[in-house]
Amino acid sequence: MSVFSGRGFHPKMVKWKQLLAQVNEWEDQLMQEPDDALRKRSLALRYRAMAGEKLSKLLPEAYALVREAGRRTLGMRHYDVQMIGGISLFDSHIAEMQTGEGKTLTATLPLYLHSLPGKGAHLATVNDYLAKRDAEWMTPLFQKLGVSVGIIQTPDDQAARRTSYAAAVTYGTAKEFGFDFLRDRLLLRAQNRIDTEMLGDGGGFSQSGDKPVMRGMHFCLVDEADSILIDEARTPLIIGSLEDTVRDQIVETYRWAAEHAPEYIEDEHYIIDEETKQFELTARGRQKVRALPKSDLVRTMGLVDLYEYTERAAKVHAEFLLDRQYVIRPDDEDKDEIVIVDEFTGRLAEGRKWRDGIHQAIEAKEDLEISVPTGQAARITVQDLFLRYNHLAGMTGTAATSARELSKIYRTPVLRVPTNRPPQRKRLPDRVFGNLTAKFKAIADEVAEVHATGRPVLIGTRSIDKSELLSHMLNDLGIEHEVLNANNVEREAEIVADAGQHGRVTVATNMAGRGTDIKLTDEIVEIGGMHVICTELHDAARIDRQLIGRCGRQGDPGSYRQYLALDDDILKGGLGPQRAEKLKVRGQDVQGSMDRLAKLFRKAQLKVERTHFRDRMVLLHHEKERKKLQREIGQDPYLDTPN
Repeated sequence: MSVFSGRGFHPKMVKWKQLLAQVNEWEDQLMQEPDDALRKRSLALRYRAMAGEKLSKLLPEAYALVREAGRRTLGMRHYDVQMIGGISLFDSHIAEMQTGEGKTLTATLPLYLHSLPGKGAHLATVNDYLAKRDAEWMTPLFQKLGVSVGIIQTPDDQAARRTSYAAAVTYGTAKEFGFDFLRDRLLLRAQNRIDTEMLGDGGGFSQSGDKPVMRGMHFCLVDEADSILIDEARTPLIIGSLEDTVRDQIVETYRWAAEHAPEYIEDEHYIIDEETKQFELTARGRQKVRALPKSDLVRTMGLVDLYEYTERAAKVHAEFLLDRQYVIRPDDEDKDEIVIVDEFTGRLAEGRKWRDGIHQAIEAKEDLEISVPTGQAARITVQDLFLRYNHLAGMTGTAATSARELSKIYRTPVLRVPTNRPPQRKRLPDRVFGNLTAKFKAIADEVAEVHATGRPVLIGTRSIDKSELLSHMLNDLGIEHEVLNANNVEREAEIVADAGQHGRVTVATNMAGRGTDIKLTDEIVEIGGMHVICTELHDAARIDRQLIGRCGRQGDPGSYRQYLALDDDILKGGLGPQRAEKLKVRGQDVQGSMDRLAKLFRKAQLKVERTHFRDRMVLLHHEKERKKLQREIGQDPYLDTPN
């Protein structure tokens, strides 16, 4: 059991090792028992839990049952390190497990144990596809123990949702759990039935009229916990209310502002606040607004409002770029719509919209139908949603760098679960170039070199446009490759699963860092495994580690290298616009690489991470103060929050 000792040893590990020993004592006995005996044992555990027996007392037998059910139904026996991960999850920790170490299987342990009291156990993941895939994959294991499984999908109606939440274990996305919570709360207000902090205690509803779909918020296991609990923490989930009395006037003003936005020049017509990133018109800018021709509808808008619409349009014109921050996709009715590209996952953030009119300003910029804001009937942030669960735990491949934040906000300490086999991943020296063109040329040359050996190569980019640019360069070299970004998300699982084959080259945004295993053949293992190339640092080191984690899974060999350039976005965010501009100018005259500057990029990344952390802590403080004040004056903090 030496894997559980030494550096990074967790103080609770002694207790957890004792529990693991108790789990292992059950194994021989359970292996001899027929299927119906396992189900009877599971039923007996449920009776004991519902009678009030502590779940911690039931853990050894419960986890042993899950391990045996996994072995029989899936041919997958939980490793000891997975059992330790499962024990830590029951103990409300965030388990950091490396890519390929079996997070999906590990999740079945705490989900089963927390389902026993009959209050429901939820698993929240990042999108509908992963929720459905993981639920369907693990359903045979749960069914072997008599445990029902529900899946929440975006198109589901209320009846289907109610059935899914009634199941012992429910898989879904954070977004859907949040919207269902808000819809239930609105329903109860309409029926005058909110008299407690509803949905916090699992019931107490009368049988008349429409019923809520959720039956409580007992336990939630958050998959990709860093993405959901940190990167999306500030994302508000909002249900709108209809107020369209001045719709035509608003639409026309958005279009008027978008039409003239390219005419505004930074420092002459507007300035940008370095701290808040807000655009503010100068005296000359305001004068220009007053002087521009306007239609009758726009002319009736207040002057202060016109300034605001103009500042918003100028910001969108300068900072929000097609195929970087958003894409244009047809919706269900075949109308084009703006879909946000999540900067952390690289995936499309279906159903999300930018706030404060930014989304509508982008629609105007792209000449699409403008979705006028409809006011707000109910609102909750992702952070607040998960703080409502009585028991919370999470899994991810990268959480250690955010351990302080996760512990402080959610009271969920981070545990690094040891790998089942020692990692053999090699880090190659960082390369630094003067500009993006020189950097991408060097990357293309390295891809050609590694590709010639037959090793698979995975290249991670930070945005869609950069993945397309690199794709063109590889085409020029005659290198066959696949491109994975938010424009072809429907083939994501297929592309990632095949990325480890002989001679395969895959260019991907950071969405390739999550959800699907890249398995290697013995031939690929023998020639050195997969090579990963990171083309740019992200705002959080965790995102870089997710991509790096695609190679060297389960003790396989692999290698990775980080490429950087003096015009990378991270320098502007971390070192400030002036210093970043000086470095960018310096890079234009440089021939060859400047690898000694690599530390500067890590320093910039650390500063950006600290800024984001501070912003999230400020949000948490304001949300707490707002809710406290609203409760004092008799308001509901989720239904009576102003826009």
